Amino acid sequence: MDMPQDPEAALQQRLLRHLRERALSLGLCANGAGAEPPCDEQLLEALLEHDLRVPEPSVEECRRYHEAHAEELRQGALAEADHILFAVTDTTPIESLRRHAEGVLNALLAGQADFAQLARAESNCPSAQLGGNLGQLTREQCVPEFWAALAGHGRAGLLPRLVSTRFGLHVVRLHRFDAGSLPAFEELHQAIAQRLRRQSLVRATALYAEDLRRQLEDQPAAA
Repeated sequence: MDMPQDPEAALQQRLLRHLRERALSLGLCANGAGAEPPCDEQLLEALLEHDLRVPEPSVEECRRYHEAHAEELRQGALAEADHILFAVTDTTPIESLRRHAEGVLNALLAGQADFAQLARAESNCPSAQLGGNLGQLTREQCVPEFWAALAGHGRAGLLPRLVSTRFGLHVVRLHRFDAGSLPAFEELHQAIAQRLRRQSLVRATALYAEDLRRQLEDQPAAA
């Protein structure tokens, strides 16, 4: 006896069949003699190019993006830092770990302990073997929340609060922070326009897929 098909899987098959049929009706499946038939990915790409009208970002839109995302667009930013990581796992008692990490931070702020010694004893990061030293860091090498803490402090010294990231809680000491520089708008115009086009395409594709899905859900499945 045939097993009943999962409704979601059945809908996905109907979506794909609909896309193939629409591509065929538009002549997007045409191939030269002896050519391989297009794959589903190629059909979808051709359909999106045909059906979606993604607006070209204006110069003003690009300028506003340049101003609003100045920190993100900076180039050449570097940091040198140490940290002590208190890793969080599924079984970690968070509040107990936080109290312990805050105790370590307070001892360092009061000058009652040596950072490197504590890192070797406490840190759950391989950098513990180096006294917590992370070396030279770029934005791309850090998770966003860690980099934001470094940039927010922006000067040499021990950060006065714990830094929380997906990896756990960090006690951080910054040796140097160079904020880099923001290239002129003219240098970034094309890259910004491409980024905005890509964002618009993602949004338009999501709306296209959702609209098509609703249409098919409202239609009875073929026998």
